[in-house]
Amino acid sequence: MDRIFTRLAGSIALFAGQPLAFVIALLAIIIWGITGPIFHYSDTWQLIVNTATTIITFLMVFLIQNSQNRDGAAMQAKLDELIRAVEDARGTFIGIEHLTDTQICEIRTALEADCKKEPDRYKGKHETVQHSVDRLLSRY
Repeated sequence: MDRIFTRLAGSIALFAGQPLAFVIALLAIIIWGITGPIFHYSDTWQLIVNTATTIITFLMVFLIQNSQNRDGAAMQAKLDELIRAVEDARGTFIGIEHLTDTQICEIRTALEADCKKEPDRYKGKHETVQHSVDRLLSRY
């Protein structure tokens, strides 16, 4: 069941992100709008588009969330492998995505403070956040 859902969710999410899906949705709305005068803008005419869009939106939320969960988990696995493979990297960072927001914020604050305290350590090898941002902005 998992494989079928994963394959189906991935395929639908991939299609929904294509320009063709947008064009099809736009055409459906245009056709619906054009048929308004034919059906005298009746309650049934309005109910059709409201029901269809509600159902599609409801289902798409779950499919998109599934795709994002898989993408996020794959990204974390790749980052964890990079941390594991890089000699100077701290292995204690593997799995920090399971910590609370407060704990992650504390870690980020401590890392930023380390960069500011030891700028010489990062010259040539790494840059401080501000230096990186300044360098990127100077390109524009």
